[in-house]
Amino acid sequence: MTWPLPPAIEWPKFLRLLRNPAPPRGWLEAAAELEDLQKRPLLLRWIAQHPKAPAHLRARLLPRLPWRALAAVAQDASAHPQARTFATERLQNLWPGLSTGERRALAALAPKPLWRLIWKVHDPGVLSAFLQNARLHEQGLLDLFHVPLHPLQLAALQGSLWKEQEAVARRVLLLLDETLRMPEPLVVLGHGAHWIKVLEPDQRLQISTNLRHPALRRMARAHSKAVLDEFCL
Repeated sequence: MTWPLPPAIEWPKFLRLLRNPAPPRGWLEAAAELEDLQKRPLLLRWIAQHPKAPAHLRARLLPRLPWRALAAVAQDASAHPQARTFATERLQNLWPGLSTGERRALAALAPKPLWRLIWKVHDPGVLSAFLQNARLHEQGLLDLFHVPLHPLQLAALQGSLWKEQEAVARRVLLLLDETLRMPEPLVVLGHGAHWIKVLEPDQRLQISTNLRHPALRRMARAHSKAVLDEFCL
């Protein structure tokens, strides 16, 4: 006994069947041959990622999926592991050729292997979308930070939900210190003001001992002293 296919059943019921974990043998292959489904690559995703899809069928369908469908497969925990791996690798290969708008959309839901590629894109919209990625966590973000820091990265951080995180502030200040000591850095001393203010006065004093750029070190100490003096008054 096998399940019916469109037009024998309505599309809503067919789509529900595509998500059933135990389809009859051969049904997924038959579904993949439907002419209407061939025209809807976003729906082919459900066959390509199905845990019961034969390997040869998955290998045939996955390369045909557009980046949006691949992104959905990559982040779907119910998808076959091989499908998630292929989708992620395919997205990494497609990334350089995506438009700015496509990169912006993908950044908001990209899987972890793409994060480093996204962080290197000096586009405010892409960076802003990435920092709203629901999968992004503090340690994952900290691992992306590197010297030299770029002004657009700092601007995106300062406009994001991460702008008040102490761990982020400490890491930014340390990398800003290194960046400012490089020949012709793109960042300026003022980029450190916000991140110094995120820290408590004692934390500012503590991190100032690790800063080697004279002006940045003085700024951290001055902000700490000003707050302490105000508190004492």
